[in-house]
Amino acid sequence: MLQVNFLRDEKERVLEGLKKRQFKNLELVDEAIAADDERKRIQFELDSQLSEINKISKEIGLLMKEGKKEEAESAKSKTAQYKESSSELKSQLEGKENDLLNILYQLPNIPNELVKNGASAEDNEIIFQSHTVEGLGEGAIPHWELAKKYNLIDFELGVKIAGAGFPVYLGKGARLQRALVQYFLDKNVEKGYTEVNPPHVVNEASGFGTGQLPDKEGQMYYINEDKLYLIPTAEVPVTNLYRDVLFDEKDLPVKNTAFSQCYRREAGSYGAHVRGLNRLHQFEKVEIVRIEKPENSYAVLEEMVEHIKEILTDLELPFRVLRLCGGDTGFASAMTYDFEVWSAAQEMWLEVSSVSNFETFQANRLKCRYKGDGKSQLVHTLNGSAMALPRIMAALLENNQTADGIRLPKKIAEYARFDVIN
Repeated sequence: MLQVNFLRDEKERVLEGLKKRQFKNLELVDEAIAADDERKRIQFELDSQLSEINKISKEIGLLMKEGKKEEAESAKSKTAQYKESSSELKSQLEGKENDLLNILYQLPNIPNELVKNGASAEDNEIIFQSHTVEGLGEGAIPHWELAKKYNLIDFELGVKIAGAGFPVYLGKGARLQRALVQYFLDKNVEKGYTEVNPPHVVNEASGFGTGQLPDKEGQMYYINEDKLYLIPTAEVPVTNLYRDVLFDEKDLPVKNTAFSQCYRREAGSYGAHVRGLNRLHQFEKVEIVRIEKPENSYAVLEEMVEHIKEILTDLELPFRVLRLCGGDTGFASAMTYDFEVWSAAQEMWLEVSSVSNFETFQANRLKCRYKGDGKSQLVHTLNGSAMALPRIMAALLENNQTADGIRLPKKIAEYARFDVIN
């Protein structure tokens, strides 16, 4: 959530940033500033009345001691009027604070100056590509056919149990999933991340804390009876571990990694690009989360990018890194890098990771601060996928298919304890 003082003091920069995102409701900036001005006016009037009540209360005590009962009663009457008025002001203040919050919740983060102006994925910048890519040629088959051929994944059985988008992994398919999860976690722990195992459901406050609510409410599964949401990513519970936390400067940075199931409704998704593992309602992902001092966060973002590059290099997959344009950057992010792997049988790029710096946007919602040099200030939060499994699995199956079966990269074969699927 953006801070009102930032909207007021950096209004021109805010408007330019929102335009870079193709955000249409620019009037919300003025509405937020006006709501804050009104909030301040009400707060000033309330503080003045409470001060007057305090002052009169002291006078009443003195008047009573001096035996000036009539004057004391008159003062009491005046105090009662002030109390009634201040009660109304408190109600007005609460209403105006809610109005302000509702406006601020609608405003996305302001993109970093390096983020390019653009409307959609077509405008994203390719900043790195590991290989020149090409298709496998005649006879190559997509992962959903490979999965059926080698009895690795049963999509139809998943439909029977839950519906489309809930695959069942079998035999070596299930073992390969488990191997990938363990490899990703080990790789992250080697880089200094502390593993946590968080809940897979969160309350509304947690959804607001990381920016999924209200922006992506329609994409989340909701348990009505318990007022809980199934998590779309481990980012949500892990980052919320630090909601309402005041760190000592020496306790930063914080580095966490977590494996979880992820649940996304993906409403409106259809077409060839969602076949097989390309887009699911339930999938596995390993996440990395960082809590950093503001001056370090962009160097850390680049460090996280290099870490994901190492993982994909170990997987021996052709990949590229894109810096997202303003129109394709997520609601809460100031800068995001996407990683895509080449799907050789489908001859298309598949997104497998996003690494983002949210600056103070999440921290302001979370009330997550650190204390240094005698003052407290908001931290910066970052996260990334290291890695999302479905499309990694799809690319591994497709890119490594041979006449004799699917041969696994050396690193993953060590974890899976088999090197070929046949």
